[in-house]
Amino acid sequence: MVAGCGGGPTAETSGEPTLVQIDGSSTVFPVSEAVAEEFQNSQAGKVNVTVGNSGTGGGFKKFFRGETDVSNASRPILKEEMEVAKQNNIEYIELPICFDALTIVVHKDNDWVDSITVDELKKMWEPGATDNVTQWNQVREGWPSEKFALFGAGSDSGTFDYFTEAVNGKAKVSRGDYTASEDDNTLVQGVAGNKYALGYIPFAYYEPNKDKLKAVPVSWSKNASPEPVMPSMENVLAGTYNPLSRPLFVYVNKKSADKPEVKAYVEFLIENVGTLAKDVKYLPLPEAAYKMAKERFEKRVTGTVFGGVPEVGVKVEDLLAREAVQ
Repeated sequence: MVAGCGGGPTAETSGEPTLVQIDGSSTVFPVSEAVAEEFQNSQAGKVNVTVGNSGTGGGFKKFFRGETDVSNASRPILKEEMEVAKQNNIEYIELPICFDALTIVVHKDNDWVDSITVDELKKMWEPGATDNVTQWNQVREGWPSEKFALFGAGSDSGTFDYFTEAVNGKAKVSRGDYTASEDDNTLVQGVAGNKYALGYIPFAYYEPNKDKLKAVPVSWSKNASPEPVMPSMENVLAGTYNPLSRPLFVYVNKKSADKPEVKAYVEFLIENVGTLAKDVKYLPLPEAAYKMAKERFEKRVTGTVFGGVPEVGVKVEDLLAREAVQ
């Protein structure tokens, strides 16, 4: 899916607007699309921005081939991706833009799941559950003896990496007999269409569909409170919805950053993404984080403040501490 956000008449002598090309995470897509629309409006048709959502991994593949200027990511870049970037002489500027609450959802008419534990999620999603754990009553005694249907992110999605690391203890390790898609709208439709379904989606996809879906509070064995915690921006900020709260990123090709249209887009993004993130129900970062991002972009600081390995449970204050190091 690609959003090409409106052009209008251009002042360019060639008659064609310049182009900023973006692809990557479907989680980041709603906020990226909102930024692109506002930016294009501010440019009076002089710049077009295309925003794709082929997944974090799929977006990085295009980025490393030099096909895109900006790559959206719902997790930090991984070591193997860093190696590919190096081999292809792609230098990148890492910019965190907001936080998401990854949300467990069931059908709106589901009247037996009022909460779920991380152990129960693992029981449903771990590789050994394939063909063995297939009914609700196998997950918790008292739940119906009905077969459940699972919906989750595809393997090119950063959400898949993040969820499997948080729930199963290792990224990319999951049962395979579920409906997978890099398009979160497909997952919304799947869960909304089956009373016995469960899935996981970004909060920005739950919020506009809460008339069709029910968000499930989660109990974490590592949480200080044994009480189930609802996905919400307030709980992300408080650090209680861990480890399913996560920072979202854009990666900018350093060479592309020297193009006037890309430079203008990234500067506009840093200035406005906090407000637009709230509009699509994500949590903006503290103002200090955007100041750091602005400075990093101005100085063209490349690389990542993460270690290239899957990591869960990064809190807002943790992210700020890391950002301050560079």
